[in-house]
Amino acid sequence: MASRPDFRYVAHTLVEQLITDRRDLHQHPELGFEEFRTAKIVADRLRELGYEVTEGVATTGVLGHIPAQPGGKVAMLRFDMDALPIHEQNDVDYRSTIDGKMHACGHDGHVAIGLGVAAALMQNREALGTGGIKLLFQPAEEGGGGAQKMVEAGAMQNPRPDISLGLHIWAPMPLGKANVRSGPIMASADTFIVEITGKGGHGAQPETTVDSVLVASHMVVALHSIVSRNVHPEQPAVLSVGSVQAGTAHNIIAHNATLTGTIRSYDPEARERLKQRVHEVVQGVAATFGATATLKYDEMCPATICDPAATALVRGAAEAILGAENVDDSVRTMGSEDMSVLLNEVPGCYFFLGGQTLERELGAHPHHHPAFSFDEGVLPLGVAILCEAATRYLNGSNE
Repeated sequence: MASRPDFRYVAHTLVEQLITDRRDLHQHPELGFEEFRTAKIVADRLRELGYEVTEGVATTGVLGHIPAQPGGKVAMLRFDMDALPIHEQNDVDYRSTIDGKMHACGHDGHVAIGLGVAAALMQNREALGTGGIKLLFQPAEEGGGGAQKMVEAGAMQNPRPDISLGLHIWAPMPLGKANVRSGPIMASADTFIVEITGKGGHGAQPETTVDSVLVASHMVVALHSIVSRNVHPEQPAVLSVGSVQAGTAHNIIAHNATLTGTIRSYDPEARERLKQRVHEVVQGVAATFGATATLKYDEMCPATICDPAATALVRGAAEAILGAENVDDSVRTMGSEDMSVLLNEVPGCYFFLGGQTLERELGAHPHHHPAFSFDEGVLPLGVAILCEAATRYLNGSNE
């Protein structure tokens, strides 16, 4: 078995570069499938380090590869790159230079960690044994379906990895803590748009109309009953109507109305049941009032489900870096993440790594907030845990 270095020390030697990379990326945020500058930085760095590099995967995706020896396994480590259409409120010298765009979910940190992992593993290539590494830098996690596009472009082939690993900097969790959980850790995400068509008219003559506002109101109430009446009470699920749009004047009964919403669940059967009931409720309520309705239902990404064996591996790695007392499995969220697509392709583990230091007002705001931040001390911890997990896996050890 190949010897493993002390990845805590290795990551510590990379701290200055990690922070420099993260702050540069933070100043130059790019939205999904627009990560051209970010992708060039990644590809150039990987080449400098000696990786085999593939660019332009699913537009802006980048793959870095250390080939395995014959019979060796391959570990895939994934890092998302995209920013959000949010105007930054942080008053820091590395704030976004682009109005209306911001790294408000930590993906700048993820890319910096990925570059750190690339350096650490290449510097300690003997620790891979006969194994290989595939680094997957993914575009468009934020609702753009980037993971699925990467899969369709062949990113999980040639070679096909044996395990999928990834992390998310988690601002609500204190720095130095990790959440490593088997089974569902994040929910599936579906969206729906309902277009209701009634019959408009004067507000003083409702009997001559089919009131789309009334239909929409009943539809919202009925939709919100689905989780409580059609999903097992021990099975977490969420259905939220996020917008209702109808009408143009106080004395005109609207001809049309539009509803939009999101659906989240952990269980595939519950997800299918929710979809079925949304269709039934939309058509049933519309028919009850003499209106018509069209439903556009999009299945965005499945639940993020961690493989038990891979989770045990990552937990062991995290405990080695952070201490067992700082690793638990207490957190799962109804938020969604398209790492789930990659985990469905090749089982593995996705975990949360704390980035909050409230004494310095870091991590005080949630993800997707214009004042989102995290403690950069999380960067070397992410590098160390991922390197430890990957090398343990490739050497067939969890010690």
